[in-house]
Amino acid sequence: MYKNNKSGIIGIIITIIILILVVIFSNGNNGSSFIENIASNLVMPIQNGLTYLKNKIGGNSTFFTDINNLKEENKELKEKNSQLEQSLRELENIKTQNETLKEYLNLTEKYGEYKTIPGYIINKDISNYSKTIVINIGKKDGVEKNMTVIGDEGLVGHVISVTDSTAKVQTIVDTASSVSCMMSTTKESIVCKGTLDEASTLRAMYIPTDANIIQGDSIETSGLGGIYPKGIHIGTIKKVTNTQNMTDRYAVVQTAVDFDKLNSVLVITNQ
Repeated sequence: MYKNNKSGIIGIIITIIILILVVIFSNGNNGSSFIENIASNLVMPIQNGLTYLKNKIGGNSTFFTDINNLKEENKELKEKNSQLEQSLRELENIKTQNETLKEYLNLTEKYGEYKTIPGYIINKDISNYSKTIVINIGKKDGVEKNMTVIGDEGLVGHVISVTDSTAKVQTIVDTASSVSCMMSTTKESIVCKGTLDEASTLRAMYIPTDANIIQGDSIETSGLGGIYPKGIHIGTIKKVTNTQNMTDRYAVVQTAVDFDKLNSVLVITNQ
């Protein structure tokens, strides 16, 4: 019985609330505004969400367009970079060719009394015992065996074998090399041989017992031996080593040519 009365009271209260709301809604503009506010609160979030989604899709479309543009620009930049690298390589080749021609010109002017053929090194065999080089000129250019080879600073060696388009040169620093020389001040005859020591040094041997060897003295070819013409610069005396027996003393000769940096040569054909 108590439960039934309680349920009835609750029903009456709900009915009164509904009637009050109906009265409020039926008061024209106020009710309409209230309903509009409720509708606005329900609809606006949805509308805002749709607007955001639309803008997002539009933004993504612009984003993908920008990506495609960047890809095209990147492709163009790569092509330009490749062209610039090719131009740089061509300029380096031209620079190298100009330097080589300049070296040839200097050599030709310096050794104007000789008839020469210019060439450059295409291979080096620089080991402990063998110090030979291969140059890019041969029989078809007029190169023959035993011809003298010189560099900008002085004597390089002589041709030991020839093909149609190349020649092999035994350098003066080769351990099998032996050059008849003379000292510029005393004109004493000596022999310079290749050694196992530094790459650009020789050992001056068979020095006359009464010869006065001067450190820094210039050494040049004597013209003896039948290979090298007279007067080609070889190097300078770097150090003199005396022994108990004067006939065994020797001197270290620093070659004028730096064989580590040697690139261009001339082959003398009219010696």
